[in-house]
Amino acid sequence: MHVPIHSHTIIEKRFLISLSLTGIIFLAEVVGGLWTGSLALLSDAAHVFLDAFALGVSYVAIRLAALPPNDRHTYGYHRLRVLAALANGATLLLVAFEIFREAWERLQHPAPVLAGPMLAVAIVGLVVNLVVALVLREHDHHDLNVRSAFLHVLGDALASVGVIVAGVVIALTGWTLIDPLVSMLIGLIILLGSGQVLLKSVHILVEGMPEGMTATQVAEVMQQVAGVSQVHDLHVWTVSPGYVSLSAHVVLDDQSLSQSQSVMDALKKRLAERFGIEHTTVQFECVSCEPGTVMCQYDQPSWTPGTHAAHAEGSTRHIDEG
Repeated sequence: MHVPIHSHTIIEKRFLISLSLTGIIFLAEVVGGLWTGSLALLSDAAHVFLDAFALGVSYVAIRLAALPPNDRHTYGYHRLRVLAALANGATLLLVAFEIFREAWERLQHPAPVLAGPMLAVAIVGLVVNLVVALVLREHDHHDLNVRSAFLHVLGDALASVGVIVAGVVIALTGWTLIDPLVSMLIGLIILLGSGQVLLKSVHILVEGMPEGMTATQVAEVMQQVAGVSQVHDLHVWTVSPGYVSLSAHVVLDDQSLSQSQSVMDALKKRLAERFGIEHTTVQFECVSCEPGTVMCQYDQPSWTPGTHAAHAEGSTRHIDEG
């Protein structure tokens, strides 16, 4: 499933708007943090900087991913969006640990904080982050790259809430230790978000099954198509979020060659409707590959891995790529 060109254009515009707003709030929080002496505000500014970095990386990845396939990159550059998400997750992780280090230092050596200006800057930051989050939210469930940027912004919005709480507590009680404690909470939020993005990115890069399906489920759905006797050597992987590919060997019941086209059409329809898989490479066979000689073999009632090898001579009917 490819993202339409007009959708790419909309996403790009939203990223540019988000990047501009995020850059403004980053400058405001840096100035405010240095002025007030608030580590929580500076921690939030560091996160905002990473927001801007994430948005920039994601924007570049979206532009490059729209380039057409060529002789050396037959899938195009879709994986760049996954690499961008991986980079964003890694930078989030580094920032979280740096915030923990700075917060620990501040707990050991407390410093005065100007609560009023700190509170004002944090409120402005929260409003801007919520606007940016709303701008990106429509696409975050469909694209890991967009989601990584969305998590950056959402985490920063939560961090702004923490800074506001710290500012109120300091203004009312003068207890400045709340500032590094809130910074540690911000670091924890960032750490959790980065972990999710990193795990999902690595899962895609190591050719893991897309979320919401298993190889067993896919094979069982394919075997429900009339005329299909067996499915084996099945592979399903995510090229990039929203772009899932499948390859499989399908053993057909005894039938004429012309009938196999209706089986192919039914398989494609079933895979698209049930799992959203639209790019398929299916090899039809008259008899199954020799037992134990395929990389992935599905045989009722269980699906188990085997080893890769050649096909039985004369078993291939035809190959179709969609």
